[in-house]
Parts: sequence; structure tokens; C-alpha cells
Amino acid sequence: MSRVLLDTGAFLWWLDDSPLLSRRARKTIGSADNDCLVSLASAWEMAIKAGLGKLRLPQPVARFFPEQLAANRFSALAIELRAIAAVETLPPHHRDPFDRLLVAQALTAGLPVVSADAQFDAYGVKRIW
Repeated sequence: MSRVLLDTGAFLWWLDDSPLLSRRARKTIGSADNDCLVSLASAWEMAIKAGLGKLRLPQPVARFFPEQLAANRFSALAIELRAIAAVETLPPHHRDPFDRLLVAQALTAGLPVVSADAQFDAYGVKRIW
């Protein structure tokens, strides 16, 4: 079984069955051969955006995130100090702090990332899209 990290957009697009999700990403996420992880950084990002009115969710993040993980058989990826520390040494290719943390998590854990964001490529992260 392969482990893959979904970025926030891929996670939300999967839940919405959005046509914005590429065919390859959809196949990767839907495969029983893959263990899909969603970072707690994504839950944090969703909470901030929902609080600012930039993201509408059917429930508060405290319920939405764990319920959707369980319903989709995804796992939460904890934020470890080694990933936080890795952010410090990342070149400034990407300015979004959530995406920088996802990059650091992917690099420190050796995970490919399901993401439409081509800026991940500059860090040498294997990106599935």
C-alpha cells in the first residue's frame, strides 16, 4: 500500500466530486491500494478560511474534518516538529504557509502529494496530478 498526502484543495475537491480534480488525482485517491493522508495543517487552513468567510463548510471544522476523514477512510497526518523545522530551510518558492508546511511534511515523510499546485515541483516533491 502506498501512502499519499492530499493537499487542501485536492481533499475538498474529492469531497465535492469536483471536475477540477484531475483524472489521475481522482484515480489515486479512489484506489484501495493507497492510504490517503490529510494534514492537520489542512484542517487549520480550512478553519481559518471558514472563520474569514472564504470557505463554506456544512459543519464546523471540528466535526467536518474528522467525519470526512472517517467517511472516506483517510487518515490525519500529524504535524511533527521535524516538519516544522524543515520549513525553516525551505527556499521561498512558495509563499503560502500552509503549502510550505505540506511540502515540509511530504519531504520529511517521503510522501508524494496530490495537488494541482505546480509550485510544489520546485521543492523536488513528487506531485500527483
